[in-house]
Amino acid sequence: MERDSIAVGLDIGTTKIVAMIGKKNEYGKLEILGVGKSKSLGVARGVVNNITQTIQSIQDAVREAEADSGYKINDVVVGIAGQHIRSIQHSDYISRNNPEEVIGDADIDQLINQVHKLAMLPGEEIIHVLPQEFKIDGQSEIKEPIGMYGGRLEASFHVVVGQASSIRNVGRCIKSSGLDLSGLTLEPLASADAVLSQEEKEAGVALIDIGGGTTDLAIFKDGIIRHTAVIPFGGNVITEDIKEGCSIIEKQAELLKVKFGSAWPGENKDNEIVSIPGLRGREPKEISLKNLSKIIHARVVEIIEQVFAEIKAYGHEDPRKKLIAGIVLTGGGSQLKHIKQLVEYITGMDTRIGYPNEHLAGNSDEEISSPLYATAVGLVMNSIRNNTKSATPLVELKASEPVLKQPAPEMVQQHEEPEMETVAVQETSQRQDSTEGKVKRSFFDKYIDKIKDFLDNAE
Repeated sequence: MERDSIAVGLDIGTTKIVAMIGKKNEYGKLEILGVGKSKSLGVARGVVNNITQTIQSIQDAVREAEADSGYKINDVVVGIAGQHIRSIQHSDYISRNNPEEVIGDADIDQLINQVHKLAMLPGEEIIHVLPQEFKIDGQSEIKEPIGMYGGRLEASFHVVVGQASSIRNVGRCIKSSGLDLSGLTLEPLASADAVLSQEEKEAGVALIDIGGGTTDLAIFKDGIIRHTAVIPFGGNVITEDIKEGCSIIEKQAELLKVKFGSAWPGENKDNEIVSIPGLRGREPKEISLKNLSKIIHARVVEIIEQVFAEIKAYGHEDPRKKLIAGIVLTGGGSQLKHIKQLVEYITGMDTRIGYPNEHLAGNSDEEISSPLYATAVGLVMNSIRNNTKSATPLVELKASEPVLKQPAPEMVQQHEEPEMETVAVQETSQRQDSTEGKVKRSFFDKYIDKIKDFLDNAE
């Protein structure tokens, strides 16, 4: 019996770094074998600003995940976020030499290659090219062009762009931590995989992932990604405001936010007060919960309004683009009390909190099904999509562990080839056709190879 592929997702966040190891069980659900979490010390607003500290944090998280699962991590699929990420809509076309031949993989490949040659701003690089709809000889709304006849093949694309230096810094941290980078994916797309249902993606939905340093947005309609954005504010700015407004230290501000914080000031009575120990022999500080929630409310409103501006920019008010399924909130910030009601009040859209438990095996730890881990779960799912094998009992997996733990260094690439095929999962997630998936995967492989070459040459 073939061994299940063991997939690893690495979520490099502003407040925490999570390494998650998982595999699919016999019911097609995701079984988490191990999780490692460490405080993120070298990342600000989703961007690495201290290589040494980030490497240390990655190694701590990886070590914990390895101890938890009994597996040695060799390569990881990493989430990319940060304020440098932007997305553009782009249409392109090719004229085919022989319209009498059916459209095949090579034609799609040629079209995607053409988009990858788009002129970007200095220092920017294309991360994802996600096809939306195709046109053949003027006939529009074609979702699957392979096998059809036509002379002019046209497509609209959602192109995600990021700073090349930021992406390479992440690659450098992974490599210096003793790991291989097997895939990159945009974090809001990974979170969307973990918490959204296919029905919601069809109906139209906006996923808002409120992290520590950034708030990520992904909009889906008709099952296709339509818009992505990264807002450079998250839970950390709320903590910072509490720290300044109440004149307390950051650790106390974070605890106040988590334990007593609310996004709705009307909930707290004027006489509700919490006492905070004073610093080194000083008197304790008394803080009104009403004032605390006013501080939180002001900042959360600012974040939501920026996200709502992006939703409007997508064209939500156009009846054909209406997001019927409303908004799904996830990430650590979505656990703030009454944030759901505030989002509904500001946007007028139905809102729910997104938990990644739909895809997790029934015996999963309750902590893992928290919105905090949505991105990490999505990254593991990306790593094993299109590579499901017959489930292998855990005992058998343990027995094969030495093979996993000690690959000969020069053989790692050959060993990991099956997993390398899955790195462009995010690009194939919009369209399930396997033949086209191969095309996009092969192009994404080239992109990963390009980063690896750069890192090798930089040494």
